[in-house]
Amino acid sequence: MMPKGRLFIVSGPSGVGKSTLINRFLGEDDRSTFSISCTTRPKRPHEIEGKDYHFIDNDQFRDLVGWDHFLEWEEVHGYFYGTPAHEILHNLERGVDVVLDIDVKGALTIRQKCPRAYLIFIEPPSVDDLIRRLSLRGEQEIAKRMQRVREEMSKKDLFDCAIINDTLRSAYETFKSVISEARRQEHGKNNC
Repeated sequence: MMPKGRLFIVSGPSGVGKSTLINRFLGEDDRSTFSISCTTRPKRPHEIEGKDYHFIDNDQFRDLVGWDHFLEWEEVHGYFYGTPAHEILHNLERGVDVVLDIDVKGALTIRQKCPRAYLIFIEPPSVDDLIRRLSLRGEQEIAKRMQRVREEMSKKDLFDCAIINDTLRSAYETFKSVISEARRQEHGKNNC
């Protein structure tokens, strides 16, 4: 059976508002589910195991890599992140759209395996605004992260669309319409 759901990959620099847009969308959309990634980084105070991430240790992660469990995986800022393949493919086969929140490199890796995946790049209104957002979140090593931002921003043209998150209302309306249009274009086609 060919997958009938649509794979949406949302990416962009850290702190740009991806999670806010995705969470609001999933709260209103009954055709989609969120793909929960695995990570070895410590859980943040507001995060919930099995909702935000599957928090595992380095040995467990290496075992899963060895078992070819991930569509993609990589090390970011000293921690491992991976996108489990089975749950995504299972949902797509059932006709459920799957939304991923992963970094730019991971998005482009999955695009190679799933050419019809729809890639959405979320960008800040300005780099200064992003620095302010990261500082408010208490992000450490701003200079190192800003180098990564520049690298990620240079790849936005490889995505199907880019949305500037200047105001939540405007960005969210654009986000919803982009997904709605992508669904119309690819209804019933194999997306992986």
